[in-house]
Amino acid sequence: MHVETNIKEVKIVSKVKWLDLLGWEQGELEDLRFVGFSYIKQGKYDIALSFFEALVILTNDEYDFQTLGALYLQVGNNLSALNYLERAIKINPKHGPTLLNRAKALFLLGYKRQGLIQARALEVHPDTNIASQAKALSISYQ
Repeated sequence: MHVETNIKEVKIVSKVKWLDLLGWEQGELEDLRFVGFSYIKQGKYDIALSFFEALVILTNDEYDFQTLGALYLQVGNNLSALNYLERAIKINPKHGPTLLNRAKALFLLGYKRQGLIQARALEVHPDTNIASQAKALSISYQ
């Protein structure tokens, strides 16, 4: 129920044209991303979360959803991670890193069967890094 409430809140907020209201253009969004990634590089994930939470409200960008999902995985909030990864997958259902993170989130939430299905499907991914990580996940959770 809590996740559904958050999704509804984001959808309501996203109807507001925040960029127009703020008078922002793409440059300001890139600045937010840059600062957010600077905090990621420093290992300050909690601070970076704030930047990417703002970005997903301001944009409907799959990249921001993917990054926010990965950040939530990093800090151990696996339910929120899955929520944002699912939203990224709706925009781009074939993005390997997002699918791999989704598999990790599923495993961490205890959804072993769904995680194995996702990981095994990625074992044949054309990116060998994604494929090998998926294979390792599959072996770990079998």
